[in-house]
Amino acid sequence: MLKLTWKHLGLVLVLAVSLVLAACGDAGDDGDDAADGDEGAANGADLGETDIELVYVEWDTEIASTNVIAHVLESQGYNVEVTPLDNAVMWQSVATGDADGMVAAWLPNTHGELYEQYQDQLVSLGHNLEGARIGLVLPEYMEDVNSIEDLVDATDEFDGTITGIEPGAGVVQSAENAVEDYGLDGWSVETSSSGAMATALGEAYGNEEPIVVTGWSPHWKFAEYDLKYLEDPEGSFGDAETIDTMVREGFEQDSPVAYQILDQFYWEPADLEAVMADVYAGTSPEDAAAAWVEDNQDKVDEWLAGIE
Repeated sequence: MLKLTWKHLGLVLVLAVSLVLAACGDAGDDGDDAADGDEGAANGADLGETDIELVYVEWDTEIASTNVIAHVLESQGYNVEVTPLDNAVMWQSVATGDADGMVAAWLPNTHGELYEQYQDQLVSLGHNLEGARIGLVLPEYMEDVNSIEDLVDATDEFDGTITGIEPGAGVVQSAENAVEDYGLDGWSVETSSSGAMATALGEAYGNEEPIVVTGWSPHWKFAEYDLKYLEDPEGSFGDAETIDTMVREGFEQDSPVAYQILDQFYWEPADLEAVMADVYAGTSPEDAAAAWVEDNQDKVDEWLAGIE
């Protein structure tokens, strides 16, 4: 009996030491978490889940806006991954919850069909920019071509080619509609990429050669070159557009501070164009975003307002 009692006492002592060590370890972990800043934003607000993925389509506008809002979210303690995707995949990933959100929804025209398809599976936070536009764009030195209708008699001059961007992009689909709406026999939309389109435009502009491209604004090319939109009396490209913010269902509950920041994210075309111009000049998107945030803290403070 005495032997059994001492064995029990030994087990109790071992258990007690283990509990003390575990408590010390937990205290150390808590200290590390607090030091890492994962428990709250800069002002102490509860962040919720801190790992966030934002998706975007690789247009100059979306590269700029996604990096700016990612920088702001990171400043509040979030770990943000930004992922470029095709248009359709971008929308699907947010709708299915594979990604947390995007600030790249062009509505009502460019992404109208995708919004109609997925609107019941995601949460719209409204406009983050107003005054956007899409259409066919060409240099001002093409003085005799001012409407899409004028392209009917200029097929040979332009080789019947509209230089487009990625296949499936809304502006490309609208350009293809315009070819039909205006009876542009002998014309086609040649898809490529946003970068390839910009390169082709720059080369043609430098040599004052004819070119017509699928265009949108805000975009740095309007500051770099003297360009114009072709008039669109048939309305193939629709009216003015907005750029909206979309997040997955449940995101507000999982990451409430990030949700609030994204909900309050709003800026002007001039703001976006400033970041785009820096990127075009050779600055990395991350550095251009950080510089804009530093120079526009008053506007960023509006996005952070009310975080408690």
